[in-house]
Amino acid sequence: MKYVIINHMRLDKFLKVSRLIKRRPVAKEVADKGRIKINGKLAKSSSDIKFNDMIEIRFGNKIVEVRVLETKEFTRKEDAEKMYELLSETRVKVDESE
Repeated sequence: MKYVIINHMRLDKFLKVSRLIKRRPVAKEVADKGRIKINGKLAKSSSDIKFNDMIEIRFGNKIVEVRVLETKEFTRKEDAEKMYELLSETRVKVDESE
């Protein structure tokens, strides 16, 4: 199977394909609740991401920061982590993350 690299992609699709968030509806919900930033700006699920963008995701008491390395329509599970570089993973108090 041939994997096509594209220039940009919707945020919710990237999160699903890269397996940062396993299901696209969950990725959409997290983004639309204001828990994701792209390059320091609040992002919606429909926001476009591209190579080298910085994404910050708040998961309850954890903040994950990644840099986009690839945008692919599809990828195998074992190759999903190659789509991004993990920059940091920080634990925060729950009341600070909301």
